[in-house]
Amino acid sequence: MSAIGSFDYVIVGAGSAGCVLANRLSANPSNRVLLLEAGPPDRNPWIHVPLGYGKLFADKRHNWLFTTAPEPELDGRRIGQPRGKVLGGSSSINGLVYMRGQPEDFDQWAQFGATGWGFDDLLPYFRRSEDQQRGADDWHGAGGPQAVSDQSEPHPLCDAFIAAGGQAGYARNDDFNGASQDGFGYYQLTSRKGRRVSTAQGYLKPVRHRRNVTVVTGAHVTRILSQGRRATGVAWEANGAAFSVEASGEVLLCAGTIGSPHLLQVSGIGPGEWLREIGVDVVCDAANVGRHLQDHLQVRTVWHANAPLTLNDEMASWWRMARMGLRYALLRKGSLTVSAGYAGAFLRTPLSPDRADIQALFINFSTNKMGEKLDPFSGFTASICPLRPEARGHVRALDGDSRTAPEILCNYLGTEGDKATALAGMRELLRVMEQPAMAAHYSARVRPDPTQALSDEVLLAYIRANAASIYHPTCSARMGTPALGAVDAALRVHGMDGLRVVDGSVMPAVVSGNTNAAIIAIAEKAADLILSRV
Repeated sequence: MSAIGSFDYVIVGAGSAGCVLANRLSANPSNRVLLLEAGPPDRNPWIHVPLGYGKLFADKRHNWLFTTAPEPELDGRRIGQPRGKVLGGSSSINGLVYMRGQPEDFDQWAQFGATGWGFDDLLPYFRRSEDQQRGADDWHGAGGPQAVSDQSEPHPLCDAFIAAGGQAGYARNDDFNGASQDGFGYYQLTSRKGRRVSTAQGYLKPVRHRRNVTVVTGAHVTRILSQGRRATGVAWEANGAAFSVEASGEVLLCAGTIGSPHLLQVSGIGPGEWLREIGVDVVCDAANVGRHLQDHLQVRTVWHANAPLTLNDEMASWWRMARMGLRYALLRKGSLTVSAGYAGAFLRTPLSPDRADIQALFINFSTNKMGEKLDPFSGFTASICPLRPEARGHVRALDGDSRTAPEILCNYLGTEGDKATALAGMRELLRVMEQPAMAAHYSARVRPDPTQALSDEVLLAYIRANAASIYHPTCSARMGTPALGAVDAALRVHGMDGLRVVDGSVMPAVVSGNTNAAIIAIAEKAADLILSRV
């Protein structure tokens, strides 16, 4: 094994959080920062075209391509869990929707012992991160590394969906990250001038010239090195060779909700009974490492448009594809600029009268399964995502090899409350889709089967057979007291020195919406904690 010396900070994972830390920690030229990424540089052109996320779902070069264990409440199906393996991590392959969540989400984190992580504590970090196209105000920032933009242009089907929301009694909302999340509107996205702005582009690229930043791609970290209860560095493999590095300051684990607890466990930091079962020596018996996993479920409905207004139509015609490409190249407009949610809504079912418990997403295409070919008809998709699942799962190493994918169990629909919320959300979405403004744009519902009467039993069976992840895994190394969490409020691993986790795994509970914006804010705050030596 070749030792390459010492750095003040060794960051494992150049994803949504790791790139933020590399930027902020290296701002002081006396801090030597090493950033290790298992994947390649972000040179694939589809990374930078917003709609290109569809090309990356099954791309093993840029995607870990995890799958869950058979999910008991989803008919025993294994559910795909794509995670970014590239500079920028999942911010380079995600659907680009910019969504923070609800203030109550962060305020409730304190109940788990995450003191200092309320919404008022995090709002300055959301604002600091943002380069909001609309400019700065009390809710938003401008001039930050993370571009946030409006959709490049409206779409008649999205306008109809928003109008249908009004007919169903909901307000129009032009800023889901402002004073209120409720209502219908267009999503903002993490792009600028029709190009994706990942954290690799927004945070890392501008500081790659700094002499105190070293970035190594293709570096698969195999183990956190330690002496007693102190992390001292990491070991990794690249091109068949083994390397190690010393961290004179801290090891900062930013490998994601699946990667971080897995690497901790194969390094001997995790539930003792789990580690002994797979023959890993216990360095620190940390009972909550890998437990408490949460993810959002998505249930999609598909509709047959009665006019050729969809991406399905554009992709079925060579001349329309050529026109789409030309509009993108010349104007940075059109379907290639769209995020995974074009328009959407936040809805309150009768189960949650005080705040939205359902997110709806509307997109101008349809497919039987995300990442596969589009349907051979004019189709569009409306889906729901229950925002606050009750059930918890786990990430658990199957052996001591960091290259063996861990067992992932999200436990979707694992409580009666989760089932009831999914059913209520589907009922509300179907009610919206039946409003005159929306009904004027489709000839038939395709999925669920329009020939079936949608009783609760039939609808729940449809959910079990068709629901999938919306790709928001979190909480597997959550903040909290030693009895509740894996890390403390400063993100230090309980029982260890010189080791922090900074990524979505530290959320005590998943936020009410897409997770990337919150992960960036977590990393912004973490940088301040690290620099102040908290």
